Amino acid sequence: MAEIIRMPRLSDTMTEGVIAAWHKNIGDDVSSGDLLAEIETDKATMDLESFFDGKLLHIGVEEGKGIPVGELLAIIGEEGEDISVHLAGGAAPAEAPATSNGQEAVEAAPAPAVATAVVADAPAPSTSSRIKASPLAKAMAKEKGIDLSQVAGSGDQGRIVKKDIENFTGAPATPAAAPAPAPAPLPVASVPASMEAEEVRVSQMRKTIAKRLSESKFTAPHFYLTMEINMDKTMVARKALNEASPVKISFNDIVIKAAAVALKQHPAINSSWLGETIRYNKEINIGMAVAIDEGLLVPVIRNADAKGLMNIAEESKSLAGRARSRELQPSEWQGNTFTISNLGMFGIEEFTAIINPPDACILAVGGIIPKAIVKDGEVVPGNMMKVTLSCDHRVVDGALGSAFLKTLKGLLEDPLRILL
Repeated sequence: MAEIIRMPRLSDTMTEGVIAAWHKNIGDDVSSGDLLAEIETDKATMDLESFFDGKLLHIGVEEGKGIPVGELLAIIGEEGEDISVHLAGGAAPAEAPATSNGQEAVEAAPAPAVATAVVADAPAPSTSSRIKASPLAKAMAKEKGIDLSQVAGSGDQGRIVKKDIENFTGAPATPAAAPAPAPAPLPVASVPASMEAEEVRVSQMRKTIAKRLSESKFTAPHFYLTMEINMDKTMVARKALNEASPVKISFNDIVIKAAAVALKQHPAINSSWLGETIRYNKEINIGMAVAIDEGLLVPVIRNADAKGLMNIAEESKSLAGRARSRELQPSEWQGNTFTISNLGMFGIEEFTAIINPPDACILAVGGIIPKAIVKDGEVVPGNMMKVTLSCDHRVVDGALGSAFLKTLKGLLEDPLRILL
């Protein structure tokens, strides 16, 4: 009996996926656990594995093309099996049950069986070398402290599987064959002969960023509050902390902690507009905007108010690194209640940010700029940092936003209070 695989929903905002690469061709033998394809979503690139044995009888979309969630992706069955009835069948139901790993896979019509395929995180496809391994092999290697680059893969296209980890002796492995080159870019549109240009297909991530931020900007009535903060004492405190801390603490880590403490004192800022109600979140989960080549990801530091600076520093560096390599788990980019976007490291002195739904506010952080300031009636040097709070006026008014910024300013100008 033919087994149908439909495009699964791999994130809460995903409406379609793009096939970055097929690892099986029509007519190839497929075994349970084999890698079928790499799927580019709005958040990451994921491996799609089969739950079935048989022949790959049909591929529903070419490499580089998008396909909506729930549409026919592939059919696996017996050689020579008639699949015409499945090709003529309708689309999957709109709602789908969640799979065991929290992702959604859309069920097919009653006649054919449907694959709730295993999907694992994978780095974005590139022309550079990529270690191919099954999720189980990755987990076993991590548990045993084995470097996957030293393991010879016996699976499909040199893929590392369970038995390779079990049989690994520690000897250097023969490098696997280089992966196929990435799909060629789409043809360049017609331009005047004197003008050079290139058009690149918009990634699923960039499409989602455009959609969500457009909705936020034109749905939520934004207003902005800017405040300048003297960072002299924070600079001194950071230097002292880093002399004792095994993990380097950044200024952004300190801002995250200070914002979390301030949010605890101003819970109205830590809220969401739901249309008929306003949700006041009990947890303080701070999203930190991380720029990557394809756009922007916002991994979340959960319960930031309850964590020390060293814990925040460790977590922020880990999340940022995995965001850039597109290896975040879905749970790590969901559940934010407040977001911080810091462009200070790029030399930006001041900017405004668009609110990251479902938050009611986002804090834009500029660089620390040495300048002359007036203190106790005298002109003295100071290290000043501007922050701008973007607020959803449906939830937060000017007085609430100003009170939050005043508390944040007090914490950063006297950073010992953050540790109390």
